[in-house]
Amino acid sequence: MPVRTPSLLLALLPLALAASPIQAQDPEFRIQAGQRHGTPTAPTPARDSGQQAQDGEAPAPARQSPEAQERQVQSEPRQDAEAAQGLEESQDAQQPPEPEPQQQDAPQRESQEAREPQEAKEPQDRQEPQEPQEPQEPQEPQDPQEPQEPQEPQEPQNRQEPQEPQEPQEPQEPQEGVTGPSDDPDAVESATTRVPLEEIRRYVGLFNAIRGGYVDPVEDRKLMDSAIRGLLLDLDPHSAYLDKDAAEAFSEGTSGAYDGIGVEVMQLPDGKVRVIAPIDDTPAAKAGIRSGDVIVSVDGRALTPADAEGAGPLRGPPGSSLVLGVVREGEAQPLQITVRRETIRVASVRGRMLEPGYGYVRISAFQVETGEDFSRTVARLRSEAGGRLRGLVIDLRSNPGGLLTAAVRVADDLLDKGRIVSTRGRIDANDTEFNATPGDLLDGAPVVVLIDAGSASASEVLAGALHDHGRARIVGSRSFGKGSVQTLLPLGNGDAVKLTTARYYTPSGRSIQARGIDPDVVLEPEAGEDEAATTPRQIEATLPGHLRGDDEEGTTAGDVLPGDGPIQAALAELKKPTPARAAPQATAPAPARD
Repeated sequence: MPVRTPSLLLALLPLALAASPIQAQDPEFRIQAGQRHGTPTAPTPARDSGQQAQDGEAPAPARQSPEAQERQVQSEPRQDAEAAQGLEESQDAQQPPEPEPQQQDAPQRESQEAREPQEAKEPQDRQEPQEPQEPQEPQEPQDPQEPQEPQEPQEPQNRQEPQEPQEPQEPQEPQEGVTGPSDDPDAVESATTRVPLEEIRRYVGLFNAIRGGYVDPVEDRKLMDSAIRGLLLDLDPHSAYLDKDAAEAFSEGTSGAYDGIGVEVMQLPDGKVRVIAPIDDTPAAKAGIRSGDVIVSVDGRALTPADAEGAGPLRGPPGSSLVLGVVREGEAQPLQITVRRETIRVASVRGRMLEPGYGYVRISAFQVETGEDFSRTVARLRSEAGGRLRGLVIDLRSNPGGLLTAAVRVADDLLDKGRIVSTRGRIDANDTEFNATPGDLLDGAPVVVLIDAGSASASEVLAGALHDHGRARIVGSRSFGKGSVQTLLPLGNGDAVKLTTARYYTPSGRSIQARGIDPDVVLEPEAGEDEAATTPRQIEATLPGHLRGDDEEGTTAGDVLPGDGPIQAALAELKKPTPARAAPQATAPAPARD
């Protein structure tokens, strides 16, 4: 009887082990120790007679040449079985526990020997193509390693290339400073949740270098606060970190009562303060503070970035005075202006009759009660006019803006239908659209809106909505061009972040950002006004780091238009016949996000 060569025998032994039904089919078994959840793992590859032992595995028995092996088998036919069993035991030391014991009874061996012709086809493809005759030895009892062959016809085809099963593990490499969902099954990875670990390491290195090497000791909290402010400093001029006092002051500005001088300002990176507009009938307006002025000092002390913390140097107890150093265009030296602090209770809406039948409403800011105040004021003027107004001038000069919802309420009082304004940001939560409801307080009477370079934000929203719907004509000078939305994000410690989250779009789909509202009738400053009033003012488009606008190219600054002259010009425009004007783009779809 011909004797099987050991080379085929040794090739079949690990093949049988690799095809264990537990290892091949049990998914829990394939999640080896040290592997990450959720990542497919290849079964342990079979080892052929020439493969080296891996780290942590027992080495395979020493191989002999085929001639020496054949002589050994002819002289000691039982040694093959003993060596094979020894090899199987060494393999079992690395393989997960098998449900079958190593020693099988005779009926099981006979059952496995009957399947041996199928096994012989595999080694022909793998190692011994010259020995196809060996599968004809069904009675060979010396193969105790073969009882685990029932799954042999399925698994060997996946194991012909021992190197390939390691390839599915390659997707686990890619974590370049990112914690991915394979590390935490509950993690949700997206563009907004990824943490730039390399940048964090760079920051920590710089933080430690400053803390350890700066000439004077620096408190950790001070460094952290500076770093947090730096996150927002270069985003755009309107995003800022507000500590508890500053956050409270910001909220007070929309409620209409606070202690200060009554001025809307913008913080500059070097600590100086630019005046957007003084609020009507406040100490700042009475003292002569103008839109575009830059406050560089308070009580003789130059302002620094540290002065932006808290409520700032302009706030203080009612009755206290301060001397402001003001840089004004056209002035060779900074002006010294004394202002007395008061409790500022801003009446954001005032109204009066200009002529019989023609009313005038001044809106100085958009606060919580502005919409309601506007409705009451218009109702009073209608009553004074005998029940119906012939026209209305809405004065938004040097109105720095405020609450968007207040501006929407005023527009809704004058429009019967259509979109008032839409906002678009990066996420759906910042996408909003406001539409008018039926009802016009003026019953279609003509409206003129008066604006200048100090009209910003919500003022521009109102002017743009009425203009796009053909409901009002715009008179004055080009507006400031602040067409962005800031959202106040409260933090757990009382601080807050004022973050730019969206852009405004008029009903026709135009962006206000860095362009502003262009008037239908352009006004120039009155003769005799201070030369500084005729000098172009800084606007959104000229602010460092401002958000780019869709149509800001060639944008020039408008003029501040103080005094009563612009009011009379607006009244004259109001009396002109009003041609019917449709709003063909009033229902244009809002632009998609980038």
